[in-house]
Amino acid sequence: MGDRADTTSVSATVDLASIDTGQPDRDAHVRSADLLDVERRPTMSFRSLGISGQGPAWRLDGELTIGDVTRPLALAIELGGLGPFMDGSNHAGFEANGQISRKDFGLHFGPLDVMLGDVVNIELDLQFVEPG
Repeated sequence: MGDRADTTSVSATVDLASIDTGQPDRDAHVRSADLLDVERRPTMSFRSLGISGQGPAWRLDGELTIGDVTRPLALAIELGGLGPFMDGSNHAGFEANGQISRKDFGLHFGPLDVMLGDVVNIELDLQFVEPG
């Protein structure tokens, strides 16, 4: 992250095979071709394009890619706090929230599609520690 909002960038990649709901059978089904199809869509990634705001309310605009489909994603960002970390470096906590349409990413679930909502809420609790 940069020192100013206009020089700040964020990127993250998630291995979709790492999904863990606490139920092994459900995890296997979510990873299968019936739902996420992690063989065809192994990762989900986010790349920021810009940040704007002031005070405690910020917006992070970027692109979310699931498999080979990329769509815009805006996240509302709220600063939770700043403070020293255990090793003396700076620590920052943030909450980020947004929504996507799973169908926009080609996530259609056959006969189960009518049973599942299209809107997926994204809620992130992020903790950053300044590199030493």
